[in-house]
Amino acid sequence: MKNTISTLSLIIFPLLLSAQQKAKSGNVITQYGKTFEVISPEFETRTDQELKVVFDIGRNFEDHSKVNPLFNTAARYLNMHEKAGVPIEKLKVALVIHGSASSDILDSKKYHEKYKIENPNAPLIKALSDKGVQIILCGQTAAYRNISQEDTLPEVKFALSAMTALVQLQNEEYRLINF
Repeated sequence: MKNTISTLSLIIFPLLLSAQQKAKSGNVITQYGKTFEVISPEFETRTDQELKVVFDIGRNFEDHSKVNPLFNTAARYLNMHEKAGVPIEKLKVALVIHGSASSDILDSKKYHEKYKIENPNAPLIKALSDKGVQIILCGQTAAYRNISQEDTLPEVKFALSAMTALVQLQNEEYRLINF
């Protein structure tokens, strides 16, 4: 009986994996932010409304050779909503970066000094900025971590604080997404 179950799991498991949908590249940020198709969602996506969102990004991850997945989420947000029929001009996105995530927006020189590799986030940050995404760094984090404006990627804007940027953007009707 035990061998039969093991044999069946060797047959069924690969079938289940092959049935899983594959993520597809988007049209807005083509190299990042892959999405899955959702067929006939019961909760419809309103394509006539402006969708304003601010991502609160305060952490990075152990593997500094990979893109911060929280930055990738912003690309996914743009790609999936454009695919759902929301015009790109109705998508307003901002990233407010603080805490350990601040090292992920360092320019090539500073990132290399810190991690001995090129910054894998740089192309994504540029692609997001090119599509109108605001990249905002907490000035308090920058001061605490000794990061100057010259140390960051050119797309980065400094704010007085992450708290200030988050409140102001929410006052402008941006909706907060925090992971």
